[in-house]
Amino acid sequence: MASVFTLIMEEKIPGHFVWRDEQCIAIMTIQPIRAGHVLVIPREEIDQWTDLPLATATHLMQVSHKISNALKKAFPSLRVGLMIAGLEVPHTHIHLVPIDSMEDLSFAHAKNADAESLAAAAEKIREVLAAESSAA
Repeated sequence: MASVFTLIMEEKIPGHFVWRDEQCIAIMTIQPIRAGHVLVIPREEIDQWTDLPLATATHLMQVSHKISNALKKAFPSLRVGLMIAGLEVPHTHIHLVPIDSMEDLSFAHAKNADAESLAAAAEKIREVLAAESSAA
């Protein structure tokens, strides 16, 4: 059975995309810990990140790096936290969260977000990514 992430990739259910390429996507999570919380997800359904081919894991980190730098500009914070928890959906995904303290990485703060705020956050991040790629 396809994971919820695969259904989003196949556009069978909605998602707010920040990034798409041949190996992965990045979307806004519907239950963000903080504004700007993004998930980076390989297209291949692999449950545990330690089972990813090294080339895929490397690519996910490269994309996470680019998106994290964009997050710092779109959602000013001291850092962007990166977490691979993997218990909630059996499809590897990296959480990128703008943070000002360790407490900001607590899933106890996760709340359902409305589609409008997710769309606005995704657009903000895409604009920064576009500006950075045109400057390169």
